[in-house]
Amino acid sequence: MRRTEPVGRWRRWLAAGVTVVVAAVGAVVVLRPGTPQHRLVAHFARAVGVHPGSDVRVLGVRIGEVVAVVPAGRTVRVELRYDGDQELPADVRAVIVPPSLVSDRYVQLTPAYAGGARLPDGAELPVERTAAPMEIDDIFRALDEFNRALGPTGANADGALSELLAAGRANLSGNGAALHETLDGLSDALETLADGRQDLFGTVANLQRFATALARSDQQVRAFNQQLADVAGQLTAERDDLAAALRNLATALDEVTRFVRDNRTILAANVEALADVTNVLVRQQRAIITILDVAPLALSNLNLAYNARSGTLDTRDNLLGPYDPAAYICAALVDVLPVREVPERCFALAQTLRLEKLPLPEELRALLNLPPRGEPGRTPAAPDATAAGSSGASETPLPGLPGPEASLDRTLGGILRGPR
Repeated sequence: MRRTEPVGRWRRWLAAGVTVVVAAVGAVVVLRPGTPQHRLVAHFARAVGVHPGSDVRVLGVRIGEVVAVVPAGRTVRVELRYDGDQELPADVRAVIVPPSLVSDRYVQLTPAYAGGARLPDGAELPVERTAAPMEIDDIFRALDEFNRALGPTGANADGALSELLAAGRANLSGNGAALHETLDGLSDALETLADGRQDLFGTVANLQRFATALARSDQQVRAFNQQLADVAGQLTAERDDLAAALRNLATALDEVTRFVRDNRTILAANVEALADVTNVLVRQQRAIITILDVAPLALSNLNLAYNARSGTLDTRDNLLGPYDPAAYICAALVDVLPVREVPERCFALAQTLRLEKLPLPEELRALLNLPPRGEPGRTPAAPDATAAGSSGASETPLPGLPGPEASLDRTLGGILRGPR
């Protein structure tokens, strides 16, 4: 018993001490005061939608609330409470913000503190440092006053607006039908533009491509403009000479006019003769081309064949070329005689040369009614040899031969071949 009694007493004292400590700590926690709030009074011209309990915010963050809204003559005194650890600048302003038309409003303190002097506790903001939103009634009232000012009995009774309305009334009076037609036409035009919008857009797109091409060819366009400017400058520098040339040209044209008028008959005859010469040149185009091709070579050969020592031409002439002498004689006869007077032996010779595929002169080809060499044409049937061997010239032409009324070119070698 003696050993257990001190232990029990020690436990009772320990429990009592713990209880006292816990009670003391709880009392400290309960009795310790929190951070005191700061007080601010703001005077507003009006405070619609603000009541005790409305938020007080800085940058949209709630820092306190409205505790009282009291009318004070022409202003409204609004008392605010905000957190004591929240600092505000000395030039702070109070603004009533409406989030929407139907929700409650709150008081926004702006700007946020960024350093410098601080707003003291219990400060008051005058009306000059507060702002309240305009109400719908104020907007309607302002519009009504504006309309009254513009009305016939307002400040603009004799002003420009009244004169404008009077002039518009005078101009539109009696023009209702015309105005109606104008509006209809405008409607039709707009409808046409709407229907052709694809073409319009296509035109705009093409213009855009054209402008892009011009932009890409800027250097060439600049060079062209520069060259055009140089030409214009040159014409400007030579305008006196150009004017003199134009005057001389006018004089020359006048003289030419008089000359043509005085010599009209002679000029007409000369033009007709020139037309004949031109026709001959056109018909003999191939012959002229042949002469121009062969003449240089012939003159060169003649120069090479000349023997200066003996004064002779050392050459062997081949006047007949690849043709038979009889063919040459018949060709000469065809050139100088009508077809009906050409000997029948020449017809037979021409047929034989053609059948044997021997060189056939152009005159004998014409005698057989064959097209010239190198020209497309109908190849006539070969004449009957027995008919060619009959005596006398028959009035009925042989098959494939020209008729009695036809005549051959009688120029030398066909070089100056005339009309057939």
